[in-house]
Amino acid sequence: MAKVKTTFFCQNCGTQYAKWQGQCNACKEWNTIVEEVIQKPEKSDWKSPTSPTKRTSVPLRINEIDNSKEARLDTFDGEFNRVLGGGIVPGSLTLLGGEPGIGKSTLLLQISLKLPYKTLYVSGEESQKQIKMRAERINPENNNCYILTETKTQNIFKQIEALEPDIVIIDSIQTLHSDYIESSSGSISQIKECTTELIKFAKETATPVLLIGHITKDGNIAGPKILEHMVDTVLQFEGDRNHVFRILRAHKNRFGSTNELGIYEMQGSGLREVSNPSEILISKKDEELSGNAIAATLEGMRPLMIEVQALVSTAVYGTPQRSATGFNAKRLNMLLAVLEKRAGFRLGAKDVFLNITGGINVDDPAIDLAVVASILSSNEDVALQKDICFAAEVGLSGEIRPVQRVEQRILEAEKLGFSTIFVSKYNKISLKKTVIKVQLISKIEDLVTELI
Repeated sequence: MAKVKTTFFCQNCGTQYAKWQGQCNACKEWNTIVEEVIQKPEKSDWKSPTSPTKRTSVPLRINEIDNSKEARLDTFDGEFNRVLGGGIVPGSLTLLGGEPGIGKSTLLLQISLKLPYKTLYVSGEESQKQIKMRAERINPENNNCYILTETKTQNIFKQIEALEPDIVIIDSIQTLHSDYIESSSGSISQIKECTTELIKFAKETATPVLLIGHITKDGNIAGPKILEHMVDTVLQFEGDRNHVFRILRAHKNRFGSTNELGIYEMQGSGLREVSNPSEILISKKDEELSGNAIAATLEGMRPLMIEVQALVSTAVYGTPQRSATGFNAKRLNMLLAVLEKRAGFRLGAKDVFLNITGGINVDDPAIDLAVVASILSSNEDVALQKDICFAAEVGLSGEIRPVQRVEQRILEAEKLGFSTIFVSKYNKISLKKTVIKVQLISKIEDLVTELI
């Protein structure tokens, strides 16, 4: 029996220490260093050395490397493909994180039921009957998805060797454990060891692996930070459990852009792809109401039309309230100060409430003009026309500043049937013969003149 060896790891960043200390030297966090057993028996590979699927690497000159585009596996999910950059890359390792109950398992099970490839769904959290019940709600007719309930990596690799799947899904990485590490599941050393084994399997067999990861109360993926460095792609599944919309973002992507996002709607039969989120985020109203304005914003590379609602009323208790949902409250105070100083509106004694509909948070400065327009509309109790929208930033001196990719915003507004869009006259626009009218303004006083 080999001597038991222990070491100390920081639970926050994964830094290893020879002995315990109160503060981590790397991340400066206190009381995050814990002792773990690292004794390993003789380690055998997940496959025999004579396996025909095992590939050896040789050095090549950089101009000899084949740079032809590698074929990706289509997931038959347009939003998931968009975020990944066109599909799943063979041999890649993708990590999906998100809040408990947000729909991570549902999303990957739904994708595995759509795929025409042989898929192995490994669950360490649910029984096969539980997964079967959920699968019947999503897609009851599928013969390519295999369900395995197992937590030991050695047993999982035995089943993989027998089944030879095209894609492997692990739910979740925190539930796996390896015999080579004598510590509990979810510990730093177990997560690192299990991920290393899965990476070795994925790279040697060109089989893509999708992992589900738990997150901490701070919203970070549980386990050492090195886990995110080890995988090829890190996806985050976000959303408010009180709303039906879910947003899929890429925080890291070695095979594509991290600027794309996918939007889903949670339904009883699973997650529905939202190909045109603008129509859902804009309220359907038969009559025009004051305080509503439409902004042309960008989420990553994707243009969206969102509705901004404002309510301006007289302060009852003397001290005016400032409240913003989905928008930066400090930026709201700045825009109110600009309106008071540059446009002469007395808002210092009035309550101002602002809301971005749909339960989403927006930090794009291009919605400043829509925020100002909605506040003016509510203050004067004058409804804005339903077919106008806004895309510009407001400066402290009251100037209307240009925003990036304004042409993309204009085309999105035109596609959705808007007749006029207000933008900064300092934007360089090369579009010709657009149906939508592009209204160029330079000062906040111009907006007041046009709207009121």
